[in-house]
Amino acid sequence: MNWSKGENGLKILVFSTEKISDPAIDMAGLLKLHYPSSVYTIPVPCSSSVKPKWILYALDKGFDGVFIAADGTDCTYGETCTEKTAQIISTTHQLMKEKGYEPARLKMAAICSVCSEAFVKHVKNFADYLTNASV
Repeated sequence: MNWSKGENGLKILVFSTEKISDPAIDMAGLLKLHYPSSVYTIPVPCSSSVKPKWILYALDKGFDGVFIAADGTDCTYGETCTEKTAQIISTTHQLMKEKGYEPARLKMAAICSVCSEAFVKHVKNFADYLTNASV
C-alpha cells in the first residue's frame, strides 16, 4: 500500500473495528462526507486487539497520528472491551513519552456503526490539531 502524505501533508492511521466503526467509515464515503485523503484505515476485530507496538510502528514509519475508532460498549467480543482499550491507550501513551512522541498524537473515540458524521468530525479535528501542533 502507498502510504503517501495527503494534501495537508499529514498521514493519519485509523484502526477501525470490523462490525462497529468500519461500517460508519464506509458510509461516510457513500454519503460523500469529506475528510483528509491521507487517512488510512486498518480494520481490526475489536479495538482492544490493537497492540501498542502497532501504534508505535506507525509513528516510527511516518504517520503523524493514530486514531482508534473504538467499539465502546457495543463490542460483540466482550463486556470489558472499553476498559481493555483504555488500558492500551494508557500504556501506549507512556511508551510514546519514552520514545519522545507527543501522546496527543494518539486519539480514541467510540464510533457506532451509523456514526459517519461523528467519525468525520473527529478525524477533521484531529487533522487540524496535528497541523497546528506541527508534530
